Order: sequence, then structure tokens, then C-alpha cells
Amino acid sequence: MSTVLVPLAEGFEEIEAVTVIDLLRRAGINVVTASLTQRHQVTGSRQVVLSADSLIDDVKESTFDMVVLPGGQPGTNNLNSDARIATLLQNQLNANKYIAAICAAPLVLANAKILNQHRATCYPGVLKQEDWPEISLIDQTVVIDDRIITSKGPGTAMDFALSIIEILTTQQTRNQVENDLVRH
Repeated sequence: MSTVLVPLAEGFEEIEAVTVIDLLRRAGINVVTASLTQRHQVTGSRQVVLSADSLIDDVKESTFDMVVLPGGQPGTNNLNSDARIATLLQNQLNANKYIAAICAAPLVLANAKILNQHRATCYPGVLKQEDWPEISLIDQTVVIDDRIITSKGPGTAMDFALSIIEILTTQQTRNQVENDLVRH
């Protein structure tokens, strides 16, 4: 069974975090949420409070098949300014594991130079091509380039989560989860 880490920073985007956590767990993927603060309760950008499974310091040395960064503000800025997240992402990259980010969170990947020479998408205006010439910015719902998955924003969270499910499990599992959601 795959294991995914979802770091929760104060001000995370609720739709993105909860959708990823919920859908991946429906697919049988072990999802670990971790608070960046010294308490398990983390408040999202719309004042929804989630209880994280652990603290980032307790899991930062663990191995994960994927790390998924939800966006939102000031959540993205809090992820971006946390050295533990940058180290965690570099460790993922060095271990040839997956990294995913949605909405504004691809900015964290850009600042860590993880998106250099890759295709990516993000919330409109977060990354501008003229400021990031080493990144090929694509206007798509979800962009998968090697082991990096990016997505545009809250409205694309379900497609993002389903893409992650397909990558970590099978097309059949993705289809089953999607069918059970009655999306169509």
C-alpha cells in the first residue's frame, strides 16, 4: 500500500487538502497528515480546523511514496518558508519519489528548483512565465511530468486527487473511486 504525506500549514486551502485526503483514503492509500506547528489542530484559509495525524517533526525522516502540498494562502507562504518542507521535498526528489502540489503550492516547488526543466500548472498568476523561464507553464487542469504532479486550484482538486490515485494504484481503482463519487 502506498503512503502519502500531506503537510498542513496554517492557512491551507480546505477543498484541496480534504479532497486529496478523502479520495486517496477511499482508494486504500495510507494518507498521513502532518501539522507544521507544534499542535495537531491546523486552521485553513476559511477557518475550517483539521486535526493532523502527526507533527511534521515526527515524520520528516520517514519515507513516503508521495508528498502532496495543498495550496491556499497563507498556507503556501507558510510551506514555502519552512526549511523542513524544502528538505523533505529534496529527499523525495533524491529518492526518486513523487511530489505533487496544487493551486499556489507549485510556488514552493519552483522556489526549491524542483520544477526547473519541467512542465507544470498552478493557480493563475502565481507563477509567471517571464519570472520562471526554466519552467514550462502549461494551462491545464493537471500536469504530470515525470514524478511531479501539479494542478490549478480548488476547482481541480478532484481531478488532481484522481490522477494521484491512478499513479499510485491502478486505472481500475481510479475508475472505481470516481464512479462511487457519481461525478457524471
